[in-house]
Amino acid sequence: MNYKETVDYLYSKLPMFTKVGASAIKKDLDNTIQFCNALGNPQQRYKTIHIGGTNGKGSTSHMLAAILQKAGYRTGLYTSPHLKDFRERIRINGQKVSKNFVKQFVKQNQHLIETIEPSFFEVTVAMAFKAFADAEVDVAIIEVGLGGRLDSTNIIHPDLSIITNISLDHTNILGNTHAEIAFEKAGIIKKNTPLIIGEHHIETDSVFIEKAKKLKAPLYFAEDHLKFEVLKRGNNKLIGNIWQDDEVILDNLKTDLTGTYQDKNILTVIQTVSILRELRYHISNRALYNALKKVKKITGLQGRWQTLSKKPLIIADTGHNKAGITEIIQNIQNQKFKKLHMVMGMVKDKDISGVLQLLPQTATYYFCAPDLERALNANDLKQQAAHFNLKGTAYPSVKAALKAAKQEASEQDLIFVGGSTFVVAEVI
Repeated sequence: MNYKETVDYLYSKLPMFTKVGASAIKKDLDNTIQFCNALGNPQQRYKTIHIGGTNGKGSTSHMLAAILQKAGYRTGLYTSPHLKDFRERIRINGQKVSKNFVKQFVKQNQHLIETIEPSFFEVTVAMAFKAFADAEVDVAIIEVGLGGRLDSTNIIHPDLSIITNISLDHTNILGNTHAEIAFEKAGIIKKNTPLIIGEHHIETDSVFIEKAKKLKAPLYFAEDHLKFEVLKRGNNKLIGNIWQDDEVILDNLKTDLTGTYQDKNILTVIQTVSILRELRYHISNRALYNALKKVKKITGLQGRWQTLSKKPLIIADTGHNKAGITEIIQNIQNQKFKKLHMVMGMVKDKDISGVLQLLPQTATYYFCAPDLERALNANDLKQQAAHFNLKGTAYPSVKAALKAAKQEASEQDLIFVGGSTFVVAEVI
C-alpha cells in the first residue's frame, strides 16, 4: 500500500471514535498493552509528560513541546484528533512523522493489527510510541485522547502529570457530573509522580486531592501559586506578566496564542516548567520566552482562535462544549465588528442545547454539518437552534456555509467558524 492506501486502510478497517462515537472505544487497556508488548514497549525508552483535561490540553501540550524544544530537548508530541493530515498526531521537534514511517509501521504490523483488532486510536498511540523511540526523543508530551483512566495513552509512567480542567463533555462515556468525569481524568495520576491541576472546581478538587494523597503524588493547583496579568491582547499576540507571591517573576511574556482561555493554560504551563526544573530539566527563561512567542510556528498548532482572513475578519476555534463556547463568546465580545456571522456545525453526541443557549441571538447563522457519520444534520441543527431564537439557513456543506457567509459579510463584519473540531478542520 502507498501512504494514502495505508491511511485509508486504517480508517476503514478500525473503529474510529471521530466517525462513529462511543462504539469505537475499548473499555480497557488490554489491546494497547498487547500491541506495545509486541513492539518491545517503546514508550519506556524516553521520558514522558502526560496531559489530560476537558479543555486546554491541546494548547498546553503544544506550549510545553515548544518550550522543551527551545530548551534543547528532542521532543515528541502526540495529540488528537488531527485537523487535516493524519500525521499531525505525531510530531518530533515540530515536524510531522514521515509518510514512509506510517506506511512501514502498518506494513510491518498489519498481521498484529488484524489479530488484536484494536481501535483506530489504539493503533495511533502505539505508532506514536514507536516513532518517538525510533527518533530517540529525550521527552514526549502525550495528550490523553478521552477521559484518562481507560485511555490508551495511560500505559506510560510519566515524570509529571497534568489535568488542565474539568467540564461537562462526553457525558455519555465519562459520567454526568463533574465529579464522575474527574474520577476518570484522575486515572492518569501515578504513584509518587507530581500532578498539576490547571483550575480549581468545587466539585472536583476533592477527587484529585484524595487520589493524589493515596498515591503520594505531590499536588499543585497552578492558580494557587501563580497569577497572570494581561497587558495586551490583539494583533495575534498576548502579552502579560506572571506573578508569584506579590512579585513579577516573568514580565512582558508574549505568546501567539491569544484566546482568553490561554490565560489559564499559561499558568498551567509556567507551573509545569517550575516543577520540571525541580526534576532537573534544564529550561532557561530565554527558552521559555522564545518558545511562547512562536508556539504555532514551532509546533504547527492550528484551530485555536485562529485568524483565517481580515477583511472580513474570519476566526475559527475548535471549542465545542459549554465551557469552550463560553470562552469563545467572551473572545467574540472582545472583537470590534459591525455584524456577527456564525458558521456552525455540531456532532450528535454533544450537549447541543447547552451550547445553543449560550450563542448570541443577534448573529446570523449558517448551519452546516461536517463530513462524518457523527455529524448532526444541518436542518436538525437549524430546528434546534430556532428554540433558542437563533436564526439562519441550513447549508449542504461546511464549504457552502462559509461561502454564503463571505457573500453576506461586509469588510467590517466578523465571521466565526466553529461548533465542532471537524467544522474547523474542513475550513482550515
